[in-house]
Amino acid sequence: MRLAGSRGFRPTQHVIFLRSNYHRCLSTKVKEDIIFSGIQPTGVPHLGNYFGALSQWVELQNAPVERGRTLLFSVVGLHALTMPQDPRKLKEGRRDTLASILAIGVDPKKAILFFQEDVPQHSELAWLLNCITMMGRLKRMTTWKSKISTQADGDMNEVDDLNLNMGLFTYPVLQAADVLLYRTTHVPVGEDQRQHLELARELAQKMNRVMKTDFFPEPVAIINPAKRVLALKGDPPKKMSKSAPDPRSRILITDSTKEIHNKLRAAFTDSIDPESVQWDHVPTLDELSPGVANLYTILSCCTNEDPADLISMYHQKRYGHLKSAVAEAVEEKLAPIRAEFERLTKPENEGWLREVAAHGRERAREIADRNLAQIKSHLGLQQL
Repeated sequence: MRLAGSRGFRPTQHVIFLRSNYHRCLSTKVKEDIIFSGIQPTGVPHLGNYFGALSQWVELQNAPVERGRTLLFSVVGLHALTMPQDPRKLKEGRRDTLASILAIGVDPKKAILFFQEDVPQHSELAWLLNCITMMGRLKRMTTWKSKISTQADGDMNEVDDLNLNMGLFTYPVLQAADVLLYRTTHVPVGEDQRQHLELARELAQKMNRVMKTDFFPEPVAIINPAKRVLALKGDPPKKMSKSAPDPRSRILITDSTKEIHNKLRAAFTDSIDPESVQWDHVPTLDELSPGVANLYTILSCCTNEDPADLISMYHQKRYGHLKSAVAEAVEEKLAPIRAEFERLTKPENEGWLREVAAHGRERAREIADRNLAQIKSHLGLQQL
């Protein structure tokens, strides 16, 4: 996700790209391709979640199949507990996340859609992996170092981890357990998760050595070539996030037409008057200010048009024209999703959401129980 357009990215043998090449790039070393991806239960996703991950789930679901394939998509509630949670809001967020995934188009008949916390084998495998993971390796994880830096107000010479919980420290191991529990072969990842997938690969290798088997495949990254969607507010803008204090910085997939237009009308651009700039060529995304480039990125994601073609249409017009075009494209993309979400979250459909969760739980547990039994047997922990 969001990787192909990132600066400094170098594809490796552990990476394949999505789109039409997916079914020609899968590993030939296993008989079945198993794809796992998860999302935290933060409630209704925003546009960055949609283009960066969830639309990719639908594309993977609908990709041509040349051999066996299992898709597992999980709402990972255990990861949410690394931060304080209001139980009522967490329950509501879990339901809304599930409904959003269904509204976007994930078919529970084609993919195993489940709540991570409903499958206790995730936690059990995480403990087994914790026992072979070195603390020094986890201290080098970028996410941990960023938390430390935040605690120390950016001064790494005054590091204090006394007030950070163990869940934040070990959650990359739980992420690895999420992936390895199903003997996953492919994982959709973004730039900020590449290091975590590398840890999962390392732990797969290490567990295979400990168990003296090749039980665990080394999962490969699936890259979504869509560029990262940035927040609509902020200078310089950061990636779109629900944790940002200004709600106008993000567009939720359930936002009304009015909310979409208002947020994009107020989106940060720059102080340049495009009509007064004399370009001797059509600028590229990298030549535009981040805020303006982000609007073209969103428009491109909505219309599937090349950003270069869109820039040639609007780069000499005032930003109001571009913002209107983006708002109309976003509304066209989100309107059916919004309507389906509203339908699914009506009281009369709560029973069906529970049925979907129960069905996914049963299917995931069946695989997890079988795999964990084999892992424990290799480790000498089988039932007597």
